[in-house]
Amino acid sequence: MVAVVIVTALAFDFTNGFHDTANAMATSIATGALTPRTAVLVSGILNIVGAFLSTEVAKTISGGIVDDSLVTPGMIFAGLVGAILWNLLTWLVGLPSSSSHALFGGLIGAVWVGAGSHGVHFDKVVEKVLIPAVASPVVAGVAALLATYLAYRLTDRARKKSVTKGFRAGQIASASLVSLAHGTNDAQKTMGVITLTLISTGALGHDAGPPLWVIASAGLAIGLGTYLGGWRIIRTMGKGLTEIQSPQGFAAETASTTVILTSAHLGFALSTTQVASGSILGAGLGRRLAEVRWGVAGRMVIAWMVTLPAAALVGGVSASVVTNGGNIGAAVVALIGAALAGGIVFLSRRNPVDAKNVNDAHEVTIRNEPPAKVGTAA
Repeated sequence: MVAVVIVTALAFDFTNGFHDTANAMATSIATGALTPRTAVLVSGILNIVGAFLSTEVAKTISGGIVDDSLVTPGMIFAGLVGAILWNLLTWLVGLPSSSSHALFGGLIGAVWVGAGSHGVHFDKVVEKVLIPAVASPVVAGVAALLATYLAYRLTDRARKKSVTKGFRAGQIASASLVSLAHGTNDAQKTMGVITLTLISTGALGHDAGPPLWVIASAGLAIGLGTYLGGWRIIRTMGKGLTEIQSPQGFAAETASTTVILTSAHLGFALSTTQVASGSILGAGLGRRLAEVRWGVAGRMVIAWMVTLPAAALVGGVSASVVTNGGNIGAAVVALIGAALAGGIVFLSRRNPVDAKNVNDAHEVTIRNEPPAKVGTAA
């Protein structure tokens, strides 16, 4: 079971990577600062590097939000299933929900069902998860708004072509820093889950940090997932929230990096998706006459609100099956989860989004029928 949990945790880390690539690279791809393929390659490499910079968030998860003395590998496995399915579902519809909150929700629901409400440290959940979830996108949005306003005021009399070229060059650095920060913050969440599993079986002592092999494997998994692309969500964040020009992209990425790295140093397990989305909205509001698509923003906020309880529900149901059914129950949950994941991937192929068409439109739709082949009627 421990081996199954570790593999499942790394699978979640992989989905976290392609689900959250947009956080770092959507604006750079939208403005043309980086080509799509170059963007995801740079982001993937820096995600791996970022995983080695800190372990404070990992310690928050492994010994903060749940009581590690009451947790079993089966509960952790159940929570991961809920998180993975929510990540895949929101990726299918191109919705930038929080992978972090999907993980927290799945884990909280599974432990609550498996060990009782006393197995969850709700005070830590409020302090380390819920308060940052509300504050971080607001802080990032305000910072990006002010930075965007200043960027346009300071370059008001400069040649537009020179301004665009200069800020595109700056975006290469700022987007890279977001990728580094994303690896620092999000890879740690999987490190924390694997460390919690090892603590629950006695392989590590209480309050232990993640071993080096855990750090390396989590960093590699999220890096590979990032390189895969996550194009459906990149389209929504790059084209769906607002019209992005290079000064706005630079401002949004710089604000995101500052908030994410600061919170990671303090051990706050915030959502990089919410931070990046808040920054992009702030950058849209900071430029005069920029169109902000509030309908898309509203759907994202609803998804943020639903993510934690939805993943908790799936994690709780899965934990009930695993707890009562033992290894057979775990096998049933694994088979059902794999079938649902396969179905979601199959549906995504009816309307594929990739590096070639990621900037074509700002909405992702799901076709009822497969795309027509060349030479046939649509």
